[in-house]
This record gives sequence, structure tokens and C-alpha cells, in this order.
Amino acid sequence: MHWKQVPVGPLQENTYLIWNEKNEGLIVDPGSEGERIIQELNAMNVTPLAVLLTHAHFDHIGAVDTVRDAYNIPVYIHRNEQDWLEDPNKNGSARFPLGQITARKAENIIPGEKTLTIGDFSMEVFETPGHSPGSVSFYFANSRVVFSGDALFQGSIGRTDLPFGDHDLLIESIHQKLLTLPEDTEVCPGHGPETTIVNEMNMNPFLAGF
Repeated sequence: MHWKQVPVGPLQENTYLIWNEKNEGLIVDPGSEGERIIQELNAMNVTPLAVLLTHAHFDHIGAVDTVRDAYNIPVYIHRNEQDWLEDPNKNGSARFPLGQITARKAENIIPGEKTLTIGDFSMEVFETPGHSPGSVSFYFANSRVVFSGDALFQGSIGRTDLPFGDHDLLIESIHQKLLTLPEDTEVCPGHGPETTIVNEMNMNPFLAGF
């Protein structure tokens, strides 16, 4: 399995393009610049099978409808945020000066932690709330990579000062669901550079002392 980080939009949110040897793919968090995402996929001759959302804040969903319609593919989101896509107040765009951002409802609701299989892709869905109530991380055990959304960053953690944020819950999520992964697991966050579990265990100041 291969993946590529594509920072998009004014907040430089990380969209991830994942693909396999059959050139089938997944799109994680298409936050903005939908046409650019499509161009990247077409240039690599990758046909996406689905859109995966780690959570539904506006900077992660701005290009959902563009890429969904271009490839006629379904969107997956956790049940706790299934009504956020259509609601600028819940997805946060109503509070930022970038215009209201919405997307249509997701075709597939993730009910909780589970193994999710899409085509030849198999991943574990971990509930990692705290940054938002429906935040999830997608863990591909065979490739030793986790797409953590805005839960865990290189040297930092997701903000919890937005509505529905919970700092203590986020710290608990990181320790129980992410730091228990193999230490060499690559962490692909929603913003900033990629990192590893061992780096964050040893160097992340927000996680020290726990």
C-alpha cells in the first residue's frame, strides 16, 4: 500500500491519497481544492473507491462533494458526526471568515470501532474523540500506518477549545488507542509533517508524564 500527503486550503489540511498495486485508492479527508485532488489521482492513474473522514470539521470536508461526484464513490463518517456535514455551525465553518462549508450526507455511517473493508483495503477504525466527538483514526496494520486526523500531530495534539472539544478525553484517546500501536507505526496527521508513534511517546510535550 502507498500513500501521499497533499496539503490543501488556507489551513493546509492534509488530504491523503492511498492506493494499492491494482491502482485502486482511498481519499482521506478531502478538505479543499477538489480539482487538484482529482488531478493528482488522475496523474497517478488511481481510481478511488471511497472517501474516509477522520472527522467533520470544515477544513477536512470542503472537497467531499467534488471528489465524491467525480468518481461516484461513497463517503464514510462516524455516527457522532453524521449530521455535521450539512451544518456549518457544527462543522465550524460558521465561526471562521472563510465562508460556510457544507457537504451532502455520507452514504456510510461508521457505528463504532470495527474492521472496515473496502475493496482490497482492510483497516481498523479506532474511536479517538476529544478534538471532536466523532473523531476516528484509520489504522492499516499490514502497512504500519495510522491516519490520525486531528488527534495526534508531530509534537502536538488536536485543539480542544472548539465546541464539543474535550482535552482529557483526547489525552485518554491518544494513550489508549494510538500510543498502544507498534512503536514504528507511521502517524499521518491532519496537519503538519508525518511522524511515528515512538517519536511522540518520547518527544511530544503534551504527552509527557503520563
